[in-house]
Amino acid sequence: MTAVPPTPALSHDAPAAGGVPGAPAAPAAGPFPLAERLERHLGDPAGTAGPFTYADAVRLDEESLFPAAICADLDEFGLARHYVPAEHGGDLARYDEALQMTRAVARRDLTVAIGHGKTYLGAVSVWVSGDAAQAAALGATIISGVPVSWGLTERDHGSDLLAGEMTATATEDGYRVTGEKWLINNATRGQVLCALVRTRPEGGARGFSLLLIDKSTLPEGTVTCLPKVATLGIRGADISGLRLAGAPVPSGALVGREGGGIETVLKGLQLTRTLCAALSLGAADHALRLAAGFADDRHLYGRRLADLPYAAHTLGELLADHLLGEALALVAARSIHTLTGEMTALSACVKYLVPTLTETLVARARKLLGARSLLLDLGVGGRFEKLERDNRIVSLFDGNTVVNLHALINQFPGLARAWRDGPQAPLEAPPEGLRVACDLSAPLPRFEPGRLSLVTRRGLSVLRALPHAAHELDTLARATPALRPVADLAARFTAAADVVHAAMARQEQSRMDVPPGAYELAGRFTLCVAGAAAVALWLGNRETWTEGLWRDGAWLHAALTRAMDGLGEPVPGDEPPFPELAGWLLEQARTGRPVSLVPGEAVPS
Repeated sequence: MTAVPPTPALSHDAPAAGGVPGAPAAPAAGPFPLAERLERHLGDPAGTAGPFTYADAVRLDEESLFPAAICADLDEFGLARHYVPAEHGGDLARYDEALQMTRAVARRDLTVAIGHGKTYLGAVSVWVSGDAAQAAALGATIISGVPVSWGLTERDHGSDLLAGEMTATATEDGYRVTGEKWLINNATRGQVLCALVRTRPEGGARGFSLLLIDKSTLPEGTVTCLPKVATLGIRGADISGLRLAGAPVPSGALVGREGGGIETVLKGLQLTRTLCAALSLGAADHALRLAAGFADDRHLYGRRLADLPYAAHTLGELLADHLLGEALALVAARSIHTLTGEMTALSACVKYLVPTLTETLVARARKLLGARSLLLDLGVGGRFEKLERDNRIVSLFDGNTVVNLHALINQFPGLARAWRDGPQAPLEAPPEGLRVACDLSAPLPRFEPGRLSLVTRRGLSVLRALPHAAHELDTLARATPALRPVADLAARFTAAADVVHAAMARQEQSRMDVPPGAYELAGRFTLCVAGAAAVALWLGNRETWTEGLWRDGAWLHAALTRAMDGLGEPVPGDEPPFPELAGWLLEQARTGRPVSLVPGEAVPS
């Protein structure tokens, strides 16, 4: 198979404004041209032609078959080039664009997005800690169409990476590796495995290293592919494992320094946890389109289901949850470039909250669909039933919800202190890195992996800037009274965030005996981050997009209301515009336009 040549540099000029409430956004070039190019290439999944249809996805799922033809088409398109950083020979220059490209695949089929996209996860350790020659060689391998897998977990240890038993014993020219990695995506299909191995018998934080193992070079009898594991969701994915028995691996396979494996993994997870949001956003997009289409076509008591107040309110709330998660994911993906040292906390927020919001969204959409969600027809039921099963696995990738909440709990003291000691004066402007992260028309600087940190030393800029953002909204509302409800809501949200941080400061620290309430508090903290990201994103793009959901802060009002609901805070005042959001969603579904904060061209449904 052949890869397309590198894509020429594309302009980051600001896109034009969208349409009016209840109508599709005006056709315009969006800020993610590569994702729109991929959407056009993938075509209409509801049709019968082409390599990527809903019918094919459901059929392959029923037979538990890997979507090989679809993945081959993505290779021909050149998607794998976007898993390789530009400095290593690929086309990955913007992590927000990578997020959107994976999302385009995920909204059609999560199995394909996971099966194909896992190559980036397998390679991320090399992008973080590998030397230039190693990274260039791996980049060329990936671009040629070779899948890569990431061997972290083991059968008896799960997320406890420090308990790993795969060992690498030093030899004169490298290592001999023995042990098993299990529940590994692409373990059988992947030719290259990046494995976390024990290089010191006593283990510990400095007792593990990463080896880039090419299975095709191993002597016969030293590597065994374990059987595919039957899974409830993503049935066609290659979820299996590998067993190595004295496999000889050259010294050049070491990624980074010996003993630095855990640190590299923790830094790589900051990137992969953020990009995992693309899977959830794609699943939510698909579920919303199914729910909206059903509500538009279904008639009850002489009226469309969509015209019944409860249904319209539900659709509006579901969309608001989706947009809240999207705002957080977009700001986080751009912060990889501009606020790199904050990603250890920000990525954990994304990986916990966005899949959690989407799981709730899908469950509520099922209730709206009723019995139709269980009927195995391609119009609704077959697609929805597969989507719901597939989506459940996303929260388990790259650290499950408990792991990510625990990562935040460990940082409570520093995060609370940063809020208390941060720039709380309303007139103090936010840092430049946050401004660029929240302005989708602003060019992004090159990502520097050396700036990744295991500790967020000064808290999260998006939270520290929240008082300033609320003050700015209040100022705008004085000139534009229609903004008053959202400005008042932002002020109340800032006060609610203060309550959460005060509780974090009081939380006693214990690495092992963490009280259940700490996890609930960490979940509330992620809502604070998401709401702050939504405010900052609206302010950063309010002059670029002035119509549709952006007019008068409609989507922000709805998203902040949902965040306040999650915090258990009352929201007095004007009724949130959930019915208006429902009307917008229905029109987007009819016309094939993005179910997204970001205006863009029509895409097939």
